[in-house]
Amino acid sequence: MFKFITDRPFWVNLLVAAVLALSLIFLTLEMLGWITKHGEYLTVPAIKGKPTEEAIKLLESKGFDVTIQDSVFTDTLQRGIVIKQLPDAGATVKVNRTVFLTVNRYMPPMVAMPALEGKSLGFALDLLQRSHLQLGDTTFKPDFMKGSILEQQYNGRRIETGTNVIWGSKISLVIAGGLQDEQILVPDLVGKTFAEGKVTLEAMGVNIGAVIAKDAIKDTAGAFIYRQNPDRYNYEKKSMYIHPGQLMDIYISRQMPLPDSVSLKQ
Repeated sequence: MFKFITDRPFWVNLLVAAVLALSLIFLTLEMLGWITKHGEYLTVPAIKGKPTEEAIKLLESKGFDVTIQDSVFTDTLQRGIVIKQLPDAGATVKVNRTVFLTVNRYMPPMVAMPALEGKSLGFALDLLQRSHLQLGDTTFKPDFMKGSILEQQYNGRRIETGTNVIWGSKISLVIAGGLQDEQILVPDLVGKTFAEGKVTLEAMGVNIGAVIAKDAIKDTAGAFIYRQNPDRYNYEKKSMYIHPGQLMDIYISRQMPLPDSVSLKQ
């Protein structure tokens, strides 16, 4: 075999080698074309707005690979549908081309509760909208910070900033309505428990200001009030008055105050 090759002129061997190389290249290209379906093209169908499962089945039946690239949530669109496709409908692409889908989630995501307390009503409404939350009930409470948010509530209870809630949830607001012109007698809270004093003040529209504990207290609600500011009487022993919406500071202790430390009562 070796002698057969060496006995032939060099140019003959070179020609044979070239023919073999070209044949190998041709076969390789043909095989690649068959494997990659070279020269075969498909038109991307319109699947925007279709349910995701239906869209995937349609694309795969036509020879496309499918990848869900992103999932978002838009409450104005039907849940679980395709809202974007790439390539676009009508595009001509090769067989086995991947079509990327963006779909609308079935379930709304969780969002963090923004900090609304202390903010103006207008600013709070803007924060709610940007956080994809809705305004629920609004109630007004006498307070000197008129127009500011006193409390943010979810399902009837105060909600802490940063707590996760479902997209689109309704957040109720307690809004400061300003001070009222009427004057009311300062209630005498000394000797009452903190829970009792709180109920009394809420019924009068008076807000609790600072709560100062005399000692280590585990049960604040059951602690006793031994001092208040403003007092029930002034130094002349005349009755004091307060406006609804004003603040009253409360001083509490684990022990009930002695009779001689209780404010004068008439």
